[in-house]
Amino acid sequence: MDDTEKALLIDELAKSLESDLLGRYGPVMTGEELQRALGYPTKEAFRQSLVRNTVVIPLFDLEYRRGKFALVKDVARYLAEQRFSAALGVSPNREKGGDP
Repeated sequence: MDDTEKALLIDELAKSLESDLLGRYGPVMTGEELQRALGYPTKEAFRQSLVRNTVVIPLFDLEYRRGKFALVKDVARYLAEQRFSAALGVSPNREKGGDP
């Protein structure tokens, strides 16, 4: 499978996930829904990831709102990439030239 085919598979899965998440949460996720979607087992685990700056997707603040927010599009893309890497036993970071 070449890089173009891989990218198309990831795009297709990301769009499907995005559609599902968008229908459920709207364009932005926060709190417990974001924690669960990213696979953090507890609020404390998510909080520690925030403190350590190791959350794997971009988070942002919204004026006059508490907490951190993420775009459904970013969550869907991350999940699709993780699913793809698990299916092929490949680290997405290695494919991009990063650390394992």
